[in-house]
Amino acid sequence: MPKNESKKSRLLQFLERTRPAVITAAEWGVIAAELAPISETYLRDLLRNCGLALDPLIEGVRQDTLDNLERTLLQLETQYDAGDREIRRACRALVIRAKDHARFALAKKPEKQEMILWMITWLENPSAFPLWIELRKRELHS
Repeated sequence: MPKNESKKSRLLQFLERTRPAVITAAEWGVIAAELAPISETYLRDLLRNCGLALDPLIEGVRQDTLDNLERTLLQLETQYDAGDREIRRACRALVIRAKDHARFALAKKPEKQEMILWMITWLENPSAFPLWIELRKRELHS
């Protein structure tokens, strides 16, 4: 692929050519090599907008809405519980990075405070998060 094309158009051409059903870690590596140099954050954003299913470790932590935050944290909790040490480390790294990003955005978006609470709770005990989130949502809606 010509390097002067946009990363987005190169990604779309790659996906059209390869037609993956789900973007997994294996596809991530190939795509990252095809689009190099590309930041992990930008690649994740492009993939989130491509319309394909993403493995939870590829989708990461979504903070655009509380519903997406809950959905992605629950997916990562499932991966964490079923995963080996490397998967657990990757899940924690994604949540820590998202929490740090939310803290950075807190000055401009006060609603991030609730999201930070959710991520800190996930980090403290991922297995307890599903029950905690149900109780937290009840408290928020009462």
